[in-house]
Amino acid sequence: MNIQSVKEDLAYVISIDGELDASSSIHLDKAIEQAVSNNEKNILIDCTNLKYISSAGLGVFMSYLQDFENTGTSMILYNMSEKVKSVFSILGLDQLIQIVRNKEEAIKTISQ
Repeated sequence: MNIQSVKEDLAYVISIDGELDASSSIHLDKAIEQAVSNNEKNILIDCTNLKYISSAGLGVFMSYLQDFENTGTSMILYNMSEKVKSVFSILGLDQLIQIVRNKEEAIKTISQ
């Protein structure tokens, strides 16, 4: 599992590569926490290379939802495989977390 973060013009982009499970979810948590501590208001999560997500990985995303709502922070996931997206859908998390097809759509969403 590898996580890379980069500050771009309009957003803070976190890219996930590998499997997001109990042992690796702490790395995602730290990456999101870093964005929060930098007062980033637009956080994009690139799921292009996300192969698998466990309940611990889902929990990381869920743990920030209320804080993001309170602070007006946008978190958008994009380029998610159908396999991973179905996990979000089955649990109804696609209703709570914004998921779009690609980075262009994510940028367009935060630019509105």
